[in-house]
Amino acid sequence: MVWPFPLGRKARMAVFASGRGTNLEALLQAFPKGHPLGEVVLVVSDNPQALALERARRRGVEALALPWRGRRAFEAEALGLLEERRVDLVLLAGFMRLLSPGFVEVWYGRLLNIHPSLLPDYPGLGVHRRVLEAGEKETGSTVHFVDQGMDTGPILLQGRVPVLPGDTEAVLEARVLHLEHRLYPRAVALLLLGLAFPPPEGLPGLLGEEAARAFQALSPREKPLYLRAWALLRAWGKEALAGPAFLGQGGEWGRGAFLAAHLLAQDHPVLRAEVASLPEAVRREVEASLHRVESFL
Repeated sequence: MVWPFPLGRKARMAVFASGRGTNLEALLQAFPKGHPLGEVVLVVSDNPQALALERARRRGVEALALPWRGRRAFEAEALGLLEERRVDLVLLAGFMRLLSPGFVEVWYGRLLNIHPSLLPDYPGLGVHRRVLEAGEKETGSTVHFVDQGMDTGPILLQGRVPVLPGDTEAVLEARVLHLEHRLYPRAVALLLLGLAFPPPEGLPGLLGEEAARAFQALSPREKPLYLRAWALLRAWGKEALAGPAFLGQGGEWGRGAFLAAHLLAQDHPVLRAEVASLPEAVRREVEASLHRVESFL
């Protein structure tokens, strides 16, 4: 299996944004110039008046407007810029255009988006209104790999917030946006460190038939946890245990990988306590992996 990341060098990132650019600001703060994992080197907007462009320029990042004259023209210009600037990863942050299958195919696995719901629920627009109308008690945000559909790509990371009595669309939007400002940089860090990737082709050959079937039967929200555990086992030199771990047969290394995979998404005191009970060799690897991610955020 080809793993796009880690690169063995600092990644060069581009952000596409259409509006205010608050998630862009969070990414610029998390990955400033000189950051050891990578930095934003280019911001592109289809809207010449987008505040996102000014945010980037204030931080000394190249910011270019490509006025929308149709998808084909925009994408041709954008692809040229990405190649010229030697970009490794493209991040959509409030980019309000649907990219073509041709563009997505070229960048698949290196193209992320953030959406203000717990996908696969509530794709598309008007999310907070629809969440409130449905009477949901919980909502959140999803960072996902972009595929050829609308908000249908494999989930990389999710975060959750409650929906409280009396919430309005504006209140709920602000709560979810605050979550996104932490979630998106964490997702990017996991990707750049090689701890996140979309489900690869040829799973039976990589995991074994039974483990591959078990993985494919998981919900879209469960699959990222298993992929993180797989990535961790690979980083620890224990990739042969990935298939057995998917079947609950990975022993202490498998348990440690799943504990770490959970904690990489969200800290939890009970799981932290369980890490302390792992055999010393496993515990050291888990703690080192958690520390490594946190050191970049």
